[in-house]
Amino acid sequence: MKVSETFIPTLREVPGDAVIVSHRLMLRAALIRKLSNGLFAYLPLGLRSFRKVERIIREEMDAAGALEIKPTVVVPGELWKESGRWDSMGDALLRVKNRVGSDFVVSPTAEEAFTALVRDELSSYRQLPLTLYQINTKYRDEVRPRYGVMRGREFVMKDAYSFHTDEASLDETYQKMGRAYRRIFKRCGLTVIPVRADSGAMGGTGSEEFMVESEIGDNTLLLCKACDYAANVEKAGCKPDYTAPASVETPHVEKIDTPHVRTIEELCSFLKTDARQFIKTLIYKAVNVELDLSAAPGCAKLVQRKPAPDAPPVYPEAFFAVTIRGDLDVNEVKLAAILKAAEVVLAADTDVERITGAPVGFAGPVGLTSVPVIADETVTAMTDAVAGALAKDLHYTHVAYGRDFTPWLVTDVRTVVAGDRCPVCGGELYEKKGNELGHIFKLGYKYTKTMKVSYLDVNGKSHTPTMGCYGIGLDRTLASAIEEHHDEAGIIWPITIAPFHVIIVPIKYDGAVKAAADSITADLEKQGVEVLLDDRNERPGVKFNDADLTGIPYRVVVGDKNLAGENPRVEIKGRSEKDNRLVELKAAAEELTALVHRDLAELNQ
Repeated sequence: MKVSETFIPTLREVPGDAVIVSHRLMLRAALIRKLSNGLFAYLPLGLRSFRKVERIIREEMDAAGALEIKPTVVVPGELWKESGRWDSMGDALLRVKNRVGSDFVVSPTAEEAFTALVRDELSSYRQLPLTLYQINTKYRDEVRPRYGVMRGREFVMKDAYSFHTDEASLDETYQKMGRAYRRIFKRCGLTVIPVRADSGAMGGTGSEEFMVESEIGDNTLLLCKACDYAANVEKAGCKPDYTAPASVETPHVEKIDTPHVRTIEELCSFLKTDARQFIKTLIYKAVNVELDLSAAPGCAKLVQRKPAPDAPPVYPEAFFAVTIRGDLDVNEVKLAAILKAAEVVLAADTDVERITGAPVGFAGPVGLTSVPVIADETVTAMTDAVAGALAKDLHYTHVAYGRDFTPWLVTDVRTVVAGDRCPVCGGELYEKKGNELGHIFKLGYKYTKTMKVSYLDVNGKSHTPTMGCYGIGLDRTLASAIEEHHDEAGIIWPITIAPFHVIIVPIKYDGAVKAAADSITADLEKQGVEVLLDDRNERPGVKFNDADLTGIPYRVVVGDKNLAGENPRVEIKGRSEKDNRLVELKAAAEELTALVHRDLAELNQ
């Protein structure tokens, strides 16, 4: 293809709102253009690379036995009401009404649509396992879209959903998808970090994210220096750094005056002790709680609603006290997952005072019965601790877990940080920032039960299938390849997703130079090599800069000087190489074909 026949409006200057490498280079190299905040259009060069990512994903999904379908992007709101996510997804869900007032959703994800499609066709165990996928447009009404296509409002994802008769079958597909994901990212030239992850709003149990390291990553990863343990901070655990309490008699709990002392730091100074000696108590409000609270302290009168007929009740709002060792922080994502809540936030000051009877800073677990008390595992080792006394300017000393208070629930709600010990081998954990490219889940029965999916087993008995979910963001994958492969001059594409394999740059496109450039182009195209011929009437420096900016893997420079004489030659340079080398004109196409096929084979093997 000739440059004059396509549309590649490269930019010398970078728009001010483009702050990360991929955003800047995608704009400058004419891959995308912004239509509105969080909305981007792909131009011809960008779309060619996008389609290659799409093709790689499609090939690996097909090889893994998944079947492609194409659901609609606009989905009936009734399906989301059945699943219970019509309310729980919040403002990120774009809800619309048609002319007769029916509710619809512009899909941010596709669990409801796929579950409904399978529900209407599934009857027998013989139809399972079944894995379906789509590559389709999504929309999430992000509060603050940023970083170009890394976090846009409209984006394209590959979603696959699997349906199974049992956990063994689900696990087999889950593992198969994990292997397919590793191949997809390798073929796209990406170095990914698979990590344990939280399932979030999707629900379910097992979950693994595929991350790329990034300075502007939305996720904090914890990795072990001694083994292959890796987890998102939202899910990360660590080896306990406490021991079971010794059988030593603790003095009776004592109430002491602590005037104007509310924070852990102030208490440490006031009592001349360490934060590890304190039981920190925080009051949280949880929204849309699906956990059964019927027997929990203070919850008997909570308002309940049913998102769908026969669905388990949901508590629109509930409050909890969370206790943790004073030097640690509560991981709110872990807490939300434990409570099966859409969101948890620190309670307002007025709610804290209503629940504890004291201003903020004096909450404690001793005598607190108005809300359920959740204790982090670290609290179970505390037998002579300091805690708030549920009254202004008062604290308790000599507080003993199990003697002075018994929590409603003991669990891990600790935020793991660098320096903590690996839960697998005990090695030291360290942090990296990362961006999520793909995520696989074991959804279990979250959607098939609420949406009443069933099949008959070999004995004619009705059962509910279990589900898996497997997603990849195509836009993010493309942008992440640029983040990983670039230099000061521009993009350095992995050849598998480069818009073209070779760019031919005639110094001046006429006469013998034109004939040689056209000849190489024709020979390469006969061998299946994708060629862009820069036939513009521009200065050589402009053409060279654009070739580097757009990142095409191999550049061929054709000029009068090297064509002169009995042995005409051209210059060949790999995009990541520093130096050109001269190759005989008659051998150029053959050599370039070999280089391209070699590079493709290395990434695709």
